[in-house]
Amino acid sequence: MEIRIEKTTTPKQKPNQDNLGFGHIFTDHMFLMDYEVGKGWYDPRIVPYAPLELDPSTMALHYGQEIFEGLKAYKTADGKVQLFRPDKNFARMNVSNERLSIPPVDEEFCLKALLTLVELEKDWIPEKEGTSLYIRPFIFATDPYVGVRASNTYKFMIICSPSGLYYEEGLEPVKIYVEDQFVRTVRGGMGFAKTAGNYAASIKAQEVAHERGYSQVLWLDGVEQKYIEEVGSMNIFFKIDGEIVTPMLNGSILSGITRMSAIELVKSWGIPVSERRISIQEIFEAAQAGKLEECFGTGTAAVISPVGELRWEDHVMPISNGQIGEVTQRIYDTLTGIQYGKIEDKFGWVVEVK
Repeated sequence: MEIRIEKTTTPKQKPNQDNLGFGHIFTDHMFLMDYEVGKGWYDPRIVPYAPLELDPSTMALHYGQEIFEGLKAYKTADGKVQLFRPDKNFARMNVSNERLSIPPVDEEFCLKALLTLVELEKDWIPEKEGTSLYIRPFIFATDPYVGVRASNTYKFMIICSPSGLYYEEGLEPVKIYVEDQFVRTVRGGMGFAKTAGNYAASIKAQEVAHERGYSQVLWLDGVEQKYIEEVGSMNIFFKIDGEIVTPMLNGSILSGITRMSAIELVKSWGIPVSERRISIQEIFEAAQAGKLEECFGTGTAAVISPVGELRWEDHVMPISNGQIGEVTQRIYDTLTGIQYGKIEDKFGWVVEVK
């Protein structure tokens, strides 16, 4: 399929890079493609960024048949534009599509569309350290119908947002509240899919955590509420007595691309890594014994977020004396170094936009 391009005649003013925030400024153009049963995906196009016109009965608004992805474009010191493992995003998109009964996309074509859009919008990629162009591909059901079934029509879109740091704290260690009332998801549900409902389900617990002075929520499993799953919008890692430990993918945890990359990095350094079931009791006991050495979250938005304190029930567990741990810092420096072209990419993760 050929991608039709309609350029804006009224380009926006570029934002001040010192005050970007995250996710509220958008570029001049967006990518769209439509789907219809019997016709497949059709009419791929890049057009000026503009509001959508939707029927009030649009199915996604009522039943949540929607999935999304998140990735970034980075500008290197010599002006190159790079993406980090974008093929993994579109592969994961099809995993989410399958779970939500949304038709699959051609992953190679989606990558081509993304590269075309980013090339067009490259002047929007900020150059200040720690900034990037956040990219949001998403698909939603568009049938005008009030009734529960899979839609017959869909819209696939990509929008872009020049962004600064996801967390105001930056790389300062955050305080995490272990959630023991609400649950995010269970095996057999949609926890492994990147879909809106999973995030909507987390908002209430997030608000409660904020009221108690904590930045994020650490979710426990939805059955016994004793095994660790993930943190807010990130996967979670612990360094216990010299070993890096992270919850195994069990059907209710998102398969994070930064998670995958961090595991591959740490293994390449010869540091022992374990993906397994971890109880919050085990973490508490490790902290009590002085063996809980580091804790950090991984995700596209924040990359790495060090954890300086965990609170579980009435137990407060300081970690690394509230400082960023040695391995945490090394993972952050290496991942961002590869993303911004400061470090050689020995893994073949970077895709240059040309």
